[in-house]
Amino acid sequence: MEIPLLLVFTFAFVFGACVGSFLNVCIYRLPLEESIVSPVSHCRSCSTPLAWYDNIPLLTYLFRRGRCRTCAAQFSSRYFFVELLTALIALMLVAQFGISVITLGYLVFVAALVVITFVDVDYQVIPDVISLPGIVAGICFSFLSSRLTVRDSLIGAAAGAGILLVVALGYWLITKREGMGMGDVKLLAMIGAFLGWRSVPFTLLIASFVGSGIGIATMIRRQADTKLALPFGPFLSFGALCYVFVGETLIAWYLGLL
Repeated sequence: MEIPLLLVFTFAFVFGACVGSFLNVCIYRLPLEESIVSPVSHCRSCSTPLAWYDNIPLLTYLFRRGRCRTCAAQFSSRYFFVELLTALIALMLVAQFGISVITLGYLVFVAALVVITFVDVDYQVIPDVISLPGIVAGICFSFLSSRLTVRDSLIGAAAGAGILLVVALGYWLITKREGMGMGDVKLLAMIGAFLGWRSVPFTLLIASFVGSGIGIATMIRRQADTKLALPFGPFLSFGALCYVFVGETLIAWYLGLL
């Protein structure tokens, strides 16, 4: 008996929202080196533990207008945004790849990218506890994926780390200041491990293009100089997400032009 698409998509959306709820915990606690398991979720203002009905993804935030049930403290809208973003990406993954090992692997990969993005925005650091196990997870994923060989995964991890390492060292030698952290190097290695070596130049191209545009706009708005530092992790994550959904299609189109 075939499962109705509406039911499949609804499950994907709800499951993605639940994953996003957990990612919110990771985003907040990992930089503070707090356990993501205990204590249970609670209001940071009044310390009241949140009941299960205070933790329903998306709905609780809407029904309570983003406020604590006990003290009415305002919660960040980021909680809702992360849950919605993850739910939509999960829905898109299922729509493109169906219910499969590939979808599950990509969802794990995207979850890591979401955590890395928001932590990097807040603290300008990419947690090793995400990126390093992510490299191993990507290589393990290649044993199960029909879209990725083990060889491509290993080359992708090496290429991702190697290219950015050369760029970072070259920038330091020329300017005598750090322009790119080792966190970005490990992140691109994780991306290469999950998506293969072809994803590395694609991700870098998208990340550099989008990052340059946003960087220039930010400098103009803030009237800052060229030393303005922007985290590169979010742009790398965006480039990797683009590759997941349209990367192979765009590469095939480009090669067809040649």
